[in-house]
Amino acid sequence: MLENWVVMPTCLPLVRRRCHVCASDRFRASGKFRVNAHHKLIDVWLLALCTACGETVKLTVLERTHVRSVRPELLDRLHDNDPGLTAELLRDPVVQRRNRIALDWSGAWRLDTGGTEHLDREVIDVSVHFAARIPVRPVRLIAEGCRLSRAEVERLLVEGRLVSAVRLSGGLSGDFTFTLKR
Repeated sequence: MLENWVVMPTCLPLVRRRCHVCASDRFRASGKFRVNAHHKLIDVWLLALCTACGETVKLTVLERTHVRSVRPELLDRLHDNDPGLTAELLRDPVVQRRNRIALDWSGAWRLDTGGTEHLDREVIDVSVHFAARIPVRPVRLIAEGCRLSRAEVERLLVEGRLVSAVRLSGGLSGDFTFTLKR
C-alpha cells in the first residue's frame, strides 16, 4: 500500500541577505508591502526586518511597471498586505534573483506522514509531495518519517534496501517516491 507524505510550510522562511548595519545574514519578512506610484508607473517592495538589529530592507517586487499592466486583484492584495501573497512572492524565483536572496527554511516546515501504522510494516512504499518548493535532504525526511537515525537510513541506502528513482543523497524540493525494505 502506497503511503502519502506531505512536506508543508509552517511559517515564512527567513531571507538570507547581508545586513549593511550589523553584518547579520538573516531577515524576517514583515508581511508588509510598500507601494509607490509615479504618475503611470508603480514600484512595489516587500519589507523585511533584520533578525539581529531590526533594520528594514526593501525587496523589489515590481520596478517602474505601468499601473495598467498590474492586475487589479494583485493591487488589492498588495494594498491589503496579504500574507499569502508574501509567501508566494518569497518563493518566486524572479523575486529571489532580482534581490539576490536565498531562503532559509530551517524550522519553517513539517512532515505530515498521516500516522504511525507504517512503522510496523516490513516493506514501505511512500510518495512524498512538497506543498511548496522547500529544499530538504530526502535522507532527513525518511529518517524523520520512519523514526530512524540518518546513519541508519544511509546504511539502508548503501545496502540497497532503500531505493528510489531519484538520487536520495542530495537536496531535493520536488515530489519523489521511495521503497524501504526492513
